Amino acid sequence: MVEKGEKILISGGQIVDPSQGINCVGDLLIEKGKIKSLALEPEKIEKTEEDITKVINAKGMLVFPGLVDMHVHLREPGYEYKETIKTGTMAAVRGGFTSVCCMPNTKPVNDNETVTEFILRKAFAEGACYVFPIGAITKGQKGEELSEMGMMYEAGCVAFSDDGHPVMNSLVMRRALEYTKAFDVPIITHAEDINLSANGVMNEGIVSHELGLRGIPAEAEVIMIKRDIELARLTGGRLHIAHVSTRGGVKAIREAKNSGLRVTAETCPHYFTLTDDAARGYNTAAKVNPPLRTVEDLEAIKEALSDGTIDVIATDHAPHHIDEKNCEFDRAAFGISGLETALSLSLNLVKEGVLSIDELVEKMSLNPSRILGLDKGTLKVGADADITVVDPEAQWKVEPDEFYSKGKNTPFKGFVLKGLTRVVICKGRIYDFTERQDTEQHRLILL
Repeated sequence: MVEKGEKILISGGQIVDPSQGINCVGDLLIEKGKIKSLALEPEKIEKTEEDITKVINAKGMLVFPGLVDMHVHLREPGYEYKETIKTGTMAAVRGGFTSVCCMPNTKPVNDNETVTEFILRKAFAEGACYVFPIGAITKGQKGEELSEMGMMYEAGCVAFSDDGHPVMNSLVMRRALEYTKAFDVPIITHAEDINLSANGVMNEGIVSHELGLRGIPAEAEVIMIKRDIELARLTGGRLHIAHVSTRGGVKAIREAKNSGLRVTAETCPHYFTLTDDAARGYNTAAKVNPPLRTVEDLEAIKEALSDGTIDVIATDHAPHHIDEKNCEFDRAAFGISGLETALSLSLNLVKEGVLSIDELVEKMSLNPSRILGLDKGTLKVGADADITVVDPEAQWKVEPDEFYSKGKNTPFKGFVLKGLTRVVICKGRIYDFTERQDTEQHRLILL
């Protein structure tokens, strides 16, 4: 327990903060959950026994603003057997995230201020990191009638999405884009033409034909991305395109941005790491929506990350009970438990030269904060001390049984990854993962 008013020093780490253009070895001083001061080499923060309570030696480590995941499924209320706000936020912190935005497909759906307030109360009481709710566009996510977005915004929703359920009615989507202009928050679209996807279970192509599984053509995503871009053009609303997986989708987004539309986009680590080959052997761990695509799509996603067409790397963390994956491929649930592998997989982009480390932090911290209007993603003096300390050289093997998330469903089981979260500071707490032990045993409270 750290006494009130005492200070924490993060010493000698490589501080990477795109919000200030910083990439330099230095020190960070934290007091009362806020960043008190920052000193870059050759300057240092003087430390004495009298005023520094704890020193975190970050030599050889990367020090980031806490990562922000704008696309997770915490499952609570209603699906606590899959995940809870407590377990999901613990998984987030283990993965280096200090803020997460939870999608509305709960039970009941987060389509009114009562559910929004429940999520926020639960997150305040039990959340290991900050939680920002995303409200449903339509009542019950049925795509028919707009939800009470004004009241939900006032209650704390930072964006609106029917994620997992595309809004097929173009007039309803138009009205949503028009209505949210009053709050200047984005509509997050799940781009899927369900008439084209037609109960498909994986990418339509050579692999789906070989396995005898119904495929989802890339055009199911591309057509809906193009439709929503045109509606954004018509309305002037803010459109954010979730989990982009296709080359055609990338092309449409690039053209929209070049024409000055208010369009942003995200992708997920599985779309720049795996292809539909991962589904061979009827591997249900690789069943996700949108599905894993082809090598050509994967390369287009990387190019879009590199040139800024895709603004954000999110996880689309979708935990499931083991029984929902240990079944026939057709019947298995879509989704990957992604919070605890995302940073390591994304660091591969730096190793490959797709992104610089500054650009990676921008896409995993600063950009999602800016898109959603969150006061996060920075290490500026006076900001909340949301900090992630990463050992970029540490290697670890993905063992789903060790996940803090209830969801053990990952196609990366057995992968040896590089880059490991060592320390996270969030909500006035220090989480020390140096020994990869239970977070509850490694928690200090900063009052």
